Amino acid sequence: MLVDLMTERAITSIPYEAEYRAYMSRMTAAEIEAIKAALNAMIDGDEIHTAGWMPGNDWSGTPFQAIYEKAARHSFDASAKCFGLMVWEVFMERPERWTSGRFEKNGEDIGSRTYFRVRK
Repeated sequence: MLVDLMTERAITSIPYEAEYRAYMSRMTAAEIEAIKAALNAMIDGDEIHTAGWMPGNDWSGTPFQAIYEKAARHSFDASAKCFGLMVWEVFMERPERWTSGRFEKNGEDIGSRTYFRVRK
């Protein structure tokens, strides 16, 4: 479950949903499932995740390759956006409570969302 940090209300929609659905329509159900399984494996056991740091730089031979090649049609910017939206959705689907925000490191914008597990 993804919740708003200030209100603690559940977040139940994905930003840029029409664009996201277009990306998703270009991949098979099996590819989407493999990507979500890889993301969930990364998330399990940790309490802080920054989306842009999760996949690594080279997606060759990983489930994420389908995002770049199919969903984003070989666009680096579109693949980053699609990946970030998939991360958002995976956090929404998880049973634990998570929240997110945008932060800086060493005075510079990280460039992607950071997710934190909420303990209550």
